[in-house]
Amino acid sequence: MDLGSLQVFLTVSRERSFSRAAEKLYRTQPAISISVRKLEQWVGQPLFVRGTGAGTLTEAGALLVEYAERMLNLREEAKRSLEDLAGLRRGRLSLGVNESSIHALLPALARFRRKYPKIEIAIHRVYSRDIPREILNYRLDLGIASYRPSESSLSAAALLRDALAFVVHPRHKLARHRSVPIRQLGEEVFIAHIVASPYRERVIQLFARHHVTLRMGVELPTIESIKRFVEMGMGVAIVPRMCVQVEVERGQLVEVRIREMHLRRDLFLIFRRDRPLSHPAKAFLRLLRPKQSLGSLL
Repeated sequence: MDLGSLQVFLTVSRERSFSRAAEKLYRTQPAISISVRKLEQWVGQPLFVRGTGAGTLTEAGALLVEYAERMLNLREEAKRSLEDLAGLRRGRLSLGVNESSIHALLPALARFRRKYPKIEIAIHRVYSRDIPREILNYRLDLGIASYRPSESSLSAAALLRDALAFVVHPRHKLARHRSVPIRQLGEEVFIAHIVASPYRERVIQLFARHHVTLRMGVELPTIESIKRFVEMGMGVAIVPRMCVQVEVERGQLVEVRIREMHLRRDLFLIFRRDRPLSHPAKAFLRLLRPKQSLGSLL
């Protein structure tokens, strides 16, 4: 049994005529009769009372009408749902980011939400080192990380160029300086991120290279808590610049350049290259990379 045969059977039952059903379906009457006969063979009993043409359904025929209508309606529902998915009127976008990367993503997410309000957005907080695995295991559509993954089945598109920034309280003694040498920071209390990362190690190595003590007097679990503690005058911090941009613009924090520190931090959008992306993921890529075709990214 196929859905085409059910469509023929329903048309015959509604028209109560093989010939009128043939006209409605733009098929020959013999073709309609053959289709109904095959369906009867599959059912194992007649669908129409013999001698009435198609005027009267048998008990089996009446029962099959109910199921045929359900199945054909379900086909139309599936078709509409798939059309909605392709047209971005429904669907889900799943992204993986670490704590700092979400700052770079929020403006793009706002644009995406305004353009596709029916798409659900799920942002998962994931350590950068775990993002490739989560994408390869189909738990994420896309990920944001500060490195290019080594896996050959993943692609990485440059998203944003950032840097590490040294910030202090507005009334801190260093706040009036545009830049300072690293040797002046040996007595400062640094509010550090407790999560290990390549950039934390590079800062530690930078201070060690210049023989300056790095006093990490407080270690906190989030960048937001680090910013708040610096705003309270409890110390200084080195954090991604994009995470403190708003506070610096508002005068809540002051960025002071460390002359010896040139730690660039690039962010990459990571996605699979060996499987088609979902429609929402493709749309998000187009929104992030409007000047570059999706084909060149894939």
